[in-house]
Amino acid sequence: MISDHFRLTARQKVALGRLGLVTAEDLLRYFPSRYEAPAKECLIRDLTVGETVRVIGEVTAVKVGRGFKTKLPIGEVTLTDTTGQIKAIWFHQVYLAKKVFVGNFASLRGKVTERKGEFYLANPEIERLERLPDSSGSLFTDAGESELVSLQPVYPETRDLSSAWFYHAIKKLLRLGLAQKLLDPLPAEMLARYHLPALVTALVWIHSPRQESDAVVARKRFAFEEIFLIQLDRARRRVTYQNQPAHRISLPPDTLKSFIEQLPFPLTGAQDRAIKAILQDLARAEPMARLLEGDVGSGKTVVAAAAAYAAVRAGDEVAYMVPTEILAQQHFESFIANFAQLNINIGLLTGSDCRKFPSKISPHTHTAISRAQLLKWVANGEIPILIGTQTLIQKKVRWKRLGLVIIDEQHRFGVMQRQRLVGQGKKATQPAVPHLLSMTATPIPRTLALTLYGDLDLTLLDELPPGRRPVATAIVTEKTRSATYEKIKTELKAGRQAYIICPRIDAPDPLKALALNVKSAKLEYERLAREVFPDFQLGLLHGKLKPDDKEKVMADFVAGKIKILVATSVVEVGVNVVNATIIVIEGAERFGLAQLHQLRGRVARSSDQAYCYLFTTDSPNIPRLKYLASTKNGFELAEYDLSLRGAGALAGAKQWGISDIGMEAIKNLKMVEAARAEARELIKIDPELSRHPRLATRLQTLATRDIHFE
Repeated sequence: MISDHFRLTARQKVALGRLGLVTAEDLLRYFPSRYEAPAKECLIRDLTVGETVRVIGEVTAVKVGRGFKTKLPIGEVTLTDTTGQIKAIWFHQVYLAKKVFVGNFASLRGKVTERKGEFYLANPEIERLERLPDSSGSLFTDAGESELVSLQPVYPETRDLSSAWFYHAIKKLLRLGLAQKLLDPLPAEMLARYHLPALVTALVWIHSPRQESDAVVARKRFAFEEIFLIQLDRARRRVTYQNQPAHRISLPPDTLKSFIEQLPFPLTGAQDRAIKAILQDLARAEPMARLLEGDVGSGKTVVAAAAAYAAVRAGDEVAYMVPTEILAQQHFESFIANFAQLNINIGLLTGSDCRKFPSKISPHTHTAISRAQLLKWVANGEIPILIGTQTLIQKKVRWKRLGLVIIDEQHRFGVMQRQRLVGQGKKATQPAVPHLLSMTATPIPRTLALTLYGDLDLTLLDELPPGRRPVATAIVTEKTRSATYEKIKTELKAGRQAYIICPRIDAPDPLKALALNVKSAKLEYERLAREVFPDFQLGLLHGKLKPDDKEKVMADFVAGKIKILVATSVVEVGVNVVNATIIVIEGAERFGLAQLHQLRGRVARSSDQAYCYLFTTDSPNIPRLKYLASTKNGFELAEYDLSLRGAGALAGAKQWGISDIGMEAIKNLKMVEAARAEARELIKIDPELSRHPRLATRLQTLATRDIHFE
């Protein structure tokens, strides 16, 4: 435990817990975010303006107040050594001055600045010391130990734990030899094969590099280790999953051909290849585990419909889970269109709605039914296709013969949610593990897909339906906003519809939001209706609306009663209104490239020319937006995002459960492929990891933490 080696305050214990740091190994694996040239230790009399230095002494004065003219909060600390004294001044960071009291010893690190002939340190790092270092050694070395580190590690900070605290704490653990006591989870032959340092060497090099190459090699080792462990976890899941029995779903070629021929459009070559691959998987006695990845508008839903048709014709049931009620309603309507002539019952189950198609009144319409009645019919097998949100994983939902699970935009669901839905098959009257088809339209770089979805076979839909035109994308500044509104009015008068997307629902402080160019959907809806589009019917859609209100707004928009839908990014996934050919994205710089591409895809639904207008006032982000405007392929955008923004910032990569150092590996295709191959080969030889206990222990340690890979 960390507390066994350090005297921790209550606040520090809370901060360590917040970071998930419990053991000494956890702390040793808390890596620097960057390195700086070490500051020169100086006596106060030897300071020179412009230098970055470290001074050590006794705190002789502490002052907190506000500037006389500016009224800015200011903190001051006066530090004294045997040669003189110097002030440290913090602007807007008064809490730093409060970290020490008169009589404390302290270390200050910062740049020497001069004002009116007086030296001071502006906004320096400050650390309270228990005692002054011995004269025989510096602050960073024991007596008689020479300082070999040429790079100063800088650690990610959190409240009550500074970078300096981590530096000294980790230095102490290394000095105590705790790194040597840790068992290396990576086999020695694997380290030799890829020329990677052993664990103890890598820990020393990453925390105390003598030169930059030491840190690079150490980070490479830990990046490989993290990706390898993820791949190992995925490979083991895959073997465990596919060792279970599944229903064989086979369909005569002519039967599927008749289904495809009744569709109102021909399949693309990519759709045809995807359907064939899925049917081959379904025909096996082991469960399918496949990810269908396709750009917006590439036709994933049709592929899913073909798979569902095969399952139903084989006597199995299908669960189709989507992340939002709007998307569930839309897929319900889409399946009705595809299955209307086939005499197949389809159900809809969400938190607020239960429906069945066809209704008893008319074979061409659906009707609302009670939840109890719907669940009874599902359990009896009378409704073989059930579409819904995560309500599908409720305990009350039971199946007769669940053979296929389809998860749309599956990255929005956690691992446990996916496993619970797949596990529903075991509750059926004829239990077996259902086949799994996951789908996503989120552009993901190939290296990230290979890592996150290591337990799934990948199928790409890399073709768009014939006749689809690329969305004309333009960046709109304040100067061209009025002209763009006129272009939109022209399209609306021609019978088209438009989305206007805002970054947030409402603004608690409208004046502040206006100054920051943060448009809220509620305020923008009122402004546009009053000032810009008074002659057109507007609607408002956001996550806080009641389900019935959402459904009415969407129904009116689909029917053309609403010409302009002002919304948040709730329309990002799956919403399909063919007549909507315009999308305006307010504050476009506040969205990630992947999300912008998803939003743009809302108007790429027909052969008509569509337009995407990126409204922005943030000039530093315009190059990124220009790339979006010039690139139509989502996978190219994802690769660009990875290279431009850095691994740690990739499309909100923190959500994946991969550390910054692991995300560095995502930029290296060879490393990812090597880790994947090593993991699969090792699991093939030793599926229980009985011959690799260190790996099994390390994997178990990671599994107990709140880490998810979806």
